[in-house]
Amino acid sequence: MKGALDGIRILDVSRVLAGPFCSMILGDLGAEVIKIEHYVSGDETRGWGPPFVNGESAYYLCANRNKQSMTLNLKSEEGKEIFAKLASTSDIVIQNFKAGTLEKMGLGYSQLKAKNPGLILASITGFGSTGPYKDLPGYDYIIQAMSGLMSITGEPHGGPVKVGVAIADVLTGLYTCIGILGALQHRNQTGQGQEIDISLMDCQISSLINVASNYLCSGVTPKRMGNRHPNISPYQVFKTMDGELVIAVGNDEQFKRLTAVLGVPELADMKEFKHNEQRLKNNDKLVAICEELLSKKTKNEWKERLDAVGVPNGPINTIAEMFEDPQIMAREMIVEMEHPLIDNLQLTGSPLKLSATPVTMRRHPPLFGEHTESLLENIGYNSEDISRLRQNNSI
Repeated sequence: MKGALDGIRILDVSRVLAGPFCSMILGDLGAEVIKIEHYVSGDETRGWGPPFVNGESAYYLCANRNKQSMTLNLKSEEGKEIFAKLASTSDIVIQNFKAGTLEKMGLGYSQLKAKNPGLILASITGFGSTGPYKDLPGYDYIIQAMSGLMSITGEPHGGPVKVGVAIADVLTGLYTCIGILGALQHRNQTGQGQEIDISLMDCQISSLINVASNYLCSGVTPKRMGNRHPNISPYQVFKTMDGELVIAVGNDEQFKRLTAVLGVPELADMKEFKHNEQRLKNNDKLVAICEELLSKKTKNEWKERLDAVGVPNGPINTIAEMFEDPQIMAREMIVEMEHPLIDNLQLTGSPLKLSATPVTMRRHPPLFGEHTESLLENIGYNSEDISRLRQNNSI
């Protein structure tokens, strides 16, 4: 069965996470992805660990399935020539060099589109191609700090805290996917490609959603609220007899159901708790009442009772507990792949469930340079040419 992006070729010269995450999603959807790696060091994440599994980094494995790996020296003339040849027959190029780097190599968008007018070039940088920070390197941690995200993450009386994953990279990968799919639609209508300018900073700011809107509408600087919600109550973590449970009451009707389950239905009619605005003002008092009652049963007992009446809730799972959840199994969020070095390689599955063009896991995360020779042969290089390219450090 063909994937949604069957027939689309992607030349991915990005490294680390945002770009590779984007190209993996597109690869899952059926696109052919050629991963271009530095001819000596490869993608930096190949060395990020532990853990390593038979020499392969778990970090690298998480974002690089459904790709072929080709080594290339983009500082050599022959390396540039090979890249240009591949770009001339590709639909999309994804890159995350510093702003202007490809142009200095003679491989910028204007040069590449001269031979391939339909080419889409997605450029990912820390701060974008314009503005006073355009030449600065962009790392997820730095972006989390500068975007304001860390200023609203953590306990009210504690220090700023980063999110537990490289969330700016992940969001940027997703936004880049959206931009690419939009550009493909434009090309389908006009035949013309375009350049996409994506920055980690822009993507992270966009993801601040209601917190940013709260500030823009009120002028009040948001502060850290720990596990509380700035606009809704009760909407936070609660302690139970044996662990912690998140209860997320989104409206007054859900609050009525919660009070009934807790055995205190009268709370829903009290002026200080009847509507969300009042609950938010009296959140500390409400939380104290709820926690005293919730401490009398286990988190699973409360989950069953709250699920039965439609009050949104969920236990705080460890990663191990999450992967053992039957819902995760049912949704195929763990997949196994064959790998030349790793027996029964397990990877996180795709959240994309398409009925007519389901995602497929066709290729294991490639070994370093695994497909260099075959890809060169596909564009006309013979064994002697390839030996020469290796000798002069072009691949």
